[in-house]
Amino acid sequence: MKILYVRISTVEQNSERQSVDSENYDLLIEDKCSGAIPFFERVGGKRIKDLVEKNNSLSLTVHQIDRLGRNLIDILNTIAYFNDKKVNINFIKQGLQTLNEDGSINDISKMVISILGVVAEMERKLIRERQLEGIAIAKAKGVYKGRLKGSKENLLQFLNKPKNKKALDLIKKGYKNVEVAKIVGIHPNTVTKIKKLTRDLEV
Repeated sequence: MKILYVRISTVEQNSERQSVDSENYDLLIEDKCSGAIPFFERVGGKRIKDLVEKNNSLSLTVHQIDRLGRNLIDILNTIAYFNDKKVNINFIKQGLQTLNEDGSINDISKMVISILGVVAEMERKLIRERQLEGIAIAKAKGVYKGRLKGSKENLLQFLNKPKNKKALDLIKKGYKNVEVAKIVGIHPNTVTKIKKLTRDLEV
């Protein structure tokens, strides 16, 4: 079975770039979550692991290494698991295969993946640093003030936010709070608030 794995960070992002040739695969599995979340804690990651445990005659294709994750240790541990199960991972953008044709570990790919994994981790840190710097500059200029103290958001406005709407959809499908928070990229307390507000509306 040929599996194409796609990950986007938020529900607003488009996954088409990563899945242009999806018709060439037996199964497309997509996660919508931060790359900081360990691979096997994601809904899609868990599904792939279940498939591997049932039948390791699989191959996995990912657009690029940072789609697998943005934490070097987790990337390497994830690859090590698939190597142990003799499941080859093909990284399209980098043109890398984790296993050779005889099933042995591709040492050159292992070295390159380690380097690129460090780069992915550094990029994530830089993105976070830029966000914090931007907020600090905006605050200094008096532009960024956050929500005014004592102000309240309209109930419908809150529930109609793209992430909150997605969260509500997952809640109705029976996902747990922690799972919803990870998939959508919101705080678990926000998921609890969404559930409470929707219950209040139904009463």
